[in-house]
Amino acid sequence: MASANTSGSEENFSCSICLDVFNSPVSTPCGHNFCRTCITKFWDEQVKYKCPICNMAFNTRPDLRINTLLSELAAQFRTSIRVKDQLCVKPGEVPCDVCTGTQLKAVKSCLVCLISYCQTHLEPHQRVAVLKKHRLVEPMDRLEDKMLTDHKSHPIVRLMEEYEVTMAQVGKMEFIVQHMIQERLNYIQEIKDTVKRSKADADREIADGVRILTALKRCIEKCQDDINRMVKEKLKSNEKQAEDLIKELEQEIEDLTNRSSEMKQLSHTKDHLHFLQTIRSQKDRPPTRDWTTVEVHPPSYVGTLRRSLDQLEETLNMEMEKLCDAELKRVQQYEVDVTLDPDTVHPRLILSEDGKQVHDGGVVKELPDNPKRFTKKIRVLTRQSLSGRFYFEVQVKDKTAWYVGVARESINRKDLIKLTPENGYWTLFSYKDGLVFRDNPAVRLPLRAELQKVGVFVDYDEGLVSFYDVEARVHIYSATGCSFTELLYPILCPGNHDYEGINSAPLIISSVNQTD
Repeated sequence: MASANTSGSEENFSCSICLDVFNSPVSTPCGHNFCRTCITKFWDEQVKYKCPICNMAFNTRPDLRINTLLSELAAQFRTSIRVKDQLCVKPGEVPCDVCTGTQLKAVKSCLVCLISYCQTHLEPHQRVAVLKKHRLVEPMDRLEDKMLTDHKSHPIVRLMEEYEVTMAQVGKMEFIVQHMIQERLNYIQEIKDTVKRSKADADREIADGVRILTALKRCIEKCQDDINRMVKEKLKSNEKQAEDLIKELEQEIEDLTNRSSEMKQLSHTKDHLHFLQTIRSQKDRPPTRDWTTVEVHPPSYVGTLRRSLDQLEETLNMEMEKLCDAELKRVQQYEVDVTLDPDTVHPRLILSEDGKQVHDGGVVKELPDNPKRFTKKIRVLTRQSLSGRFYFEVQVKDKTAWYVGVARESINRKDLIKLTPENGYWTLFSYKDGLVFRDNPAVRLPLRAELQKVGVFVDYDEGLVSFYDVEARVHIYSATGCSFTELLYPILCPGNHDYEGINSAPLIISSVNQTD
């Protein structure tokens, strides 16, 4: 009897299309019920809309609404069927820890929750994202006791202690993160400051360029005006002289013409007495200049343009001196404090205790063998390796032969190598006949009288090495387009002290005189 009732109930709550319990049941205008999905799919495949049970046709697709009462009854029916399908726990099986009243058999145990679940109560672990991460195992009885037994050999800490330790780690990590944030904020500020300084440098460079070029333009215009004025004055004077001479000549021509006319008239007279008297009164020649001594030459313009260009050159030199002075002040802002490295010094050289001076001692000393030491040429590097922008000054007073500059870290220190950029050297060399920038070919420069201190400026990123006469505030030479791929070291060579017997003075690394 119960079986019959169950069969009748299943028929009442079953969809005639899918033959399963209603899911979101809807009613058609003819009164029949179907799952919303089933009837929708059925009508999607038909040309005309009609009821699958009674075949009633509809002019338009009916607007279906869920049958609320039938939906609730179908849900209750599905629950009752599910409960009936699940077997109650039997002796020896693991019960569901969540079921109240009649306990059902557990299908899984959770090692995180320490609870066993039947199929119904396990459903959240299969749906909720957080619970999906829990470890599920086959059903285990008295799960909590077993877990404690399994962890008897494991180190155990109190929850509060673990919390405090973890919080301390979190606090430390927070401090580190904040420090990293501050570092990056500082980097941002440095970049902004660099851009600001770059703009100021660019504005100053443009202003200097405008000032100098404007001065040169004015000077050129003045030179042009002076040339025009002088040439025109000379031409005008020459024209005036020629005009005066022409007037004088024309006057003499007029006087001579009149005399000629008078002579012609006299030659036709018949009065012999008058003729002789007139001839005697006019026998003297009219006064005229000796034109054989008069010379008219075009004006000479030789030297006019040269004198104007000399003036232009003088103005340009004055502006160049101002520019070089300003340029030197700017590069001196990148001064670095460097000292000479005794591990690199050639055995003939002697360093001062402060590492700022070097001179040739004339005797090869016994020094420890060091792979960094120069052994063929008397040279020495600084302790400090550099990049970016840097500047240093070396006093060369009272010396006749020396060289200073920079060298890359990997230079050959044991063999005789040419000091060229190709071999890693960018140096200015002085000898009795002049200055030379060591390159291939060498760049010969005029010897600067009384050169006492050399400034060396390097812009690593721009590939620039510049040399300055510090006392005269004059630029000596710049090597551009240099290829730097390693750290650079300042390099000094004081030359042999017996070079013509007058090269014993030391090279001295000196500080920038801020009053310059």
